[in-house]
Amino acid sequence: MTPGCLLLIALAGITLGLLTARPSARLWLAATLAASAAGLAVALWILLARATWDWRAFLPFGEPSLHLRLDPLSAFFLALLAVLGGAGSLFSLEYWADKTHPTSAPSSRFWWSGVLLCMGLVLLAANGMIFLIGWEAFTVCCYFLITQERQKRAVRQAGWLYLAASHAGMLCLFAFFALLAARTGGWELGPLRDHPELAPLFWLALLGFGLKAGVFPLHIWLPSAHANAPSHVSAMLSGMTLKLGIYGLVRFSGWLPLPDSAGWTVAALGAVSAVLGVAFALGQHDLKRLLAYHSVENIGIILIGVGFAMIATAHGHPLWGQLALAGGLLHVWNHGLFKALLFLGAGSVLHATGTREMSRLGGLWRVMPWTAGLFTLGAMAIAGLPPLNGFVSEWLVFLGLFDAVSAHRVALWAAVPAAILLGITGALALACFAKVCGVVFAGAPRSELVEHAHECGWRMRGPMLLLAMLCVAIGLAPVLFWRLVAPAAAAWQPDWAGAALPAPLIELSAFHLGLAAVALLGAIWLWRRVKRNGLNRAVTWDCGYAAPTARIQYTAGSFAGIINEWFDWILQRERHEQRPEENFPARAHQVEHTPETVLEKIVQPVAVAVLHISAVARRLQHGRVQSYLLYLLIGIAVLAVLVAMGGAQ
Repeated sequence: MTPGCLLLIALAGITLGLLTARPSARLWLAATLAASAAGLAVALWILLARATWDWRAFLPFGEPSLHLRLDPLSAFFLALLAVLGGAGSLFSLEYWADKTHPTSAPSSRFWWSGVLLCMGLVLLAANGMIFLIGWEAFTVCCYFLITQERQKRAVRQAGWLYLAASHAGMLCLFAFFALLAARTGGWELGPLRDHPELAPLFWLALLGFGLKAGVFPLHIWLPSAHANAPSHVSAMLSGMTLKLGIYGLVRFSGWLPLPDSAGWTVAALGAVSAVLGVAFALGQHDLKRLLAYHSVENIGIILIGVGFAMIATAHGHPLWGQLALAGGLLHVWNHGLFKALLFLGAGSVLHATGTREMSRLGGLWRVMPWTAGLFTLGAMAIAGLPPLNGFVSEWLVFLGLFDAVSAHRVALWAAVPAAILLGITGALALACFAKVCGVVFAGAPRSELVEHAHECGWRMRGPMLLLAMLCVAIGLAPVLFWRLVAPAAAAWQPDWAGAALPAPLIELSAFHLGLAAVALLGAIWLWRRVKRNGLNRAVTWDCGYAAPTARIQYTAGSFAGIINEWFDWILQRERHEQRPEENFPARAHQVEHTPETVLEKIVQPVAVAVLHISAVARRLQHGRVQSYLLYLLIGIAVLAVLVAMGGAQ
C-alpha cells in the first residue's frame, strides 16, 4: 500500500470521525483510531524508506495550488500526532463521557477530530497559504477544546488568553509568509538557502512559532490553557500543539538562510526557558499548572539542541551539530510521550478526586495503584533518569555540547554554560517530581476527597500503559529509534544523510538493558522476600508528638520552599498569612501563591495602559465637526512651528 493510499485512509477516518462525533461515540472512536493507525503507518514508511511523498492539485480558482508533501522531517512529527491522537481519543471516551458531560462531550469529539485534521494539514502543507489556513484552523479548534467548561470564568479567561496570544503569533506568521511570497514570487515552500536576502525573515518566524511553542517569555498563554482544559486536551496541547511551533522553527530554519546570530539566540532562549520553566513549576500548587510549566522547561531543552545545531552548521561542525539536533528532535517525541502520560495521569487523579490542588491530596497510591505507578514512571522519564527515554535525548544533547567544548572553537563559550544549565534543569526537575509524587500519591490523605477516590477504568488506563511502554522502549532500545531520528535530521541538513550510528548510543543501549535487568531481578527478589516473610508495619517514630496526623506532612509549598527562595527574584511569590496571636490560637494559616510573573507584572500593566490611552482617544471622537476642524488647525499650527524652527537652524 502506497503512502498516498494510507493518507487517503487517514483522511477518510478523520472525515468519518467529524461526521459521527455527535451521534455515535463508538463509531467516532473506531474511525479516529483507524485514521491514527494509517497516519502512523505512512509516517513510519516515509522515515524507514527515507522517501518523500509529493502531491499537487491545481484548484479551479487559481492560486494557491493544493500542494502537499511528506518528507522524513514532517513524518517524524506526524508519527507523534498519530500516537497522541489515538491515545487521547480512547482516554476521552471514559474521562469526558456523554453520561457525565452530555452537552460538551459530543462537541469535544468534533473539535478533537478537527484538531487532528488541521494539524495533519500543517505538517503536509508545501504551500504558504495552505499552511496558514491549516494553522489558523487548528488554533480555533484548540480554543473550543480548551473552553469545554466555558461556564467557569477561569476557563473563559484561559481560552481568550490562548486565542489572543495565538493570533499575535498568527500576525507574525502572516507577515513572514507574505514577505516570503513577495520576495520569491509565489507561495510555494521549499529549500531557499541560496537567497541570503531572506535571512532577516527568520526573526518573524522565531516570534510566530515561538509563541505557539511556549518559549519563555512568550509562554503567557500556556499555564492557564493547560490547567483549565480537559486533561486529554492538555495532553494534546503539551504533547503536540507546542511541537508544531518547534516543527515550524526547524522546518524553515532548514529551508531558509539564517542570520549569524540565529543559533546563539535560539540556544539562549532554550537555556532560559529550561531553567525558568522548572523554577516556576517548583512554585506551583496546582498539579496541571505544574505540568504546564514543565512544558516550558522541555521546550527549552529542545531549543538548546536546535540552537547548537544551527551554530554547528554555520561554523562547519557536522558531528556535534548532528548529535545536538538528534537529541532535540528525539526530545520532541520523548516529551510528547511522557508529558501526555503525566497529563493523563493527572486527569485520572482529577477524575477520581475532583481537585487539582496537590495539598488536598495524598495517599492515593493505596486506592489508585495503576495511576500512581504510571505517573511515577512518567515522572522518572521527565526527570531524565535512566533507563527511560528522557535520559536518552538529554544525553544526546549533552554529547553535542561536550563535543562542542572539545572542538575549542567559538561555540566553547556557549556550550559550557548551556551544559551547566541543562544539568541544573535536570536536578530541579527531579526535585519537583519528588515533590509531586510525595505530596499526591504518598503519605496520608489530606482531605476527604481522597477517601472517595477510585482507580480509573481500562479506557483511561490503556492509553497510559501504551505511552509508558513507549517511554520504556525508547529508553531500552535507542539504537532502533535512531533509524527514525536520523532521516529527520538529514531532511534538515542534507549533508548529514550518510552519518553513521553514534558509537556511544550502542553503549548506552547495553547499559540501559543491563540496568533494567538488575532492577527487574531486584524487584523479583524483594517481592519473594516480602511474600515469604511478610511485611511488618509500625507507626512513625513518635518522639515529640502523640500521634502522626495529615496536617504534619509537607505541603506542596513547604516541600520546595528553600529552592523557591533561590528564584524569588523572578517568581515574586505572594504570601498571605494570619499569625497566631495567643498560646492556643483558634485560627492561623499561611498561604503562598506564585503569580504568572510575565503576564501579571509586565503584559497586563502594558495592556491596561494601552486600553487607558485608547479610552482617552475615544473621548476625542465625539462626532462634532467643529472640534475636528479645531484639531486640524492645531495640527497645522504645530507643523508650522516645527518647520519654522527647522528653517531657523
